[in-house]
Amino acid sequence: MHRSRTAALLTAAATLLLVGAAALVTTSGPAAAHGAAMKPGARTYLCWKDGLTQTGEIKPINPACAAAVAQSGANSLYNWFSVLRSDANGRTAGFIPDGQLCSGGNPGYLGYDLARNDWPITHLTAGRTMEFDYSNWAHHPGTFYFYVTKNTWSPTRALAWSDLEDQPFLTVTNPPSIGGPGTNDGHYYFNGTLPSNKSGRHIIYSRWVRSDSQENFFGCSDVTFDGGNGEVTGLGSGGTTPPTTAPPTTAPPTTAPPTSAPPTTAAPTTKPPTTSPTTPPSSGDCMAVFSVTNAWQGGFQGEVLIMNHSSRTWGSWTAKWTWPSGQTITQVWNGKLSTSGSSVTVTNESYNGTIAPNGTTTFGFLANVPGTNTLPTVTCTGQ
Repeated sequence: MHRSRTAALLTAAATLLLVGAAALVTTSGPAAAHGAAMKPGARTYLCWKDGLTQTGEIKPINPACAAAVAQSGANSLYNWFSVLRSDANGRTAGFIPDGQLCSGGNPGYLGYDLARNDWPITHLTAGRTMEFDYSNWAHHPGTFYFYVTKNTWSPTRALAWSDLEDQPFLTVTNPPSIGGPGTNDGHYYFNGTLPSNKSGRHIIYSRWVRSDSQENFFGCSDVTFDGGNGEVTGLGSGGTTPPTTAPPTTAPPTTAPPTSAPPTTAAPTTKPPTTSPTTPPSSGDCMAVFSVTNAWQGGFQGEVLIMNHSSRTWGSWTAKWTWPSGQTITQVWNGKLSTSGSSVTVTNESYNGTIAPNGTTTFGFLANVPGTNTLPTVTCTGQ
């Protein structure tokens, strides 16, 4: 949304009134552009699947995934689709440091740069044409680039730009998509032919370069060219046993200051696209990530991260969701709660409503749950 340029011709008093009114302009939507490779799966996506539990907590079983979470925190998997740099603008070598390609140099994901040979791995056949899927957590126009490592690369060292073949083996612009944005199953899809001269362990490295902003996404998919057809190995049991941790007796304080941390041609398959492949719809600039920070029999503690991906500083925000499994909130901190049946609305407190561009804040809560803790999809708006 843009204010009319004619405002510059108004008197000083009228201009002040317009500035005050402009503060009420609202941006909304399920998320800013977010996504990651789902087939072959990026490290964050497969580690998210590896760590899913019935309580809603994410507790990876795979050793490499567990090591990544130990370094970067579980929020990196609740937010598995956000390995991004908001200032990348198509830049690669010299911008993203060697050894940090998998995280894109984003400090919240450095655990996924670890040089290990036990990441979940996708089994592929060299030279075969396959369908690539890439999360469409939000729709935006742009180009996808896929590279493969040279035959001299080894999983015993962190990925460097010199480890990649000079040119991408697949480039796709504005592919069709299926499934709704803001969900864990919606994705772009397109066919591509894998390199024909590869065998054994490799990394397929992906970049999504948005054409409508400087925001770019990065990811490493661990693969082996062994005649496979997309099978994934190395995933754990999913951690289906609920933890026995007792519920907290008191919630964190409600007077905490706000937190803010800026994140330092292929043919489509026969799936019917849900949108035009050349004009993906735009979405809003507020993104909310729901996570479970603790769980016990019959209840859990949760947190919602609010992100401002607009160019404006917000003075207030609102988060909304609908409980899918009969959950009920008993306490909220760093936010104001209102409910109607299974619908939940949380607005900011006076001290954490202001969020700068690329900034974040959080609120937390305690809740009861009668059975399996199916997580909701949270939408948010910033004003």
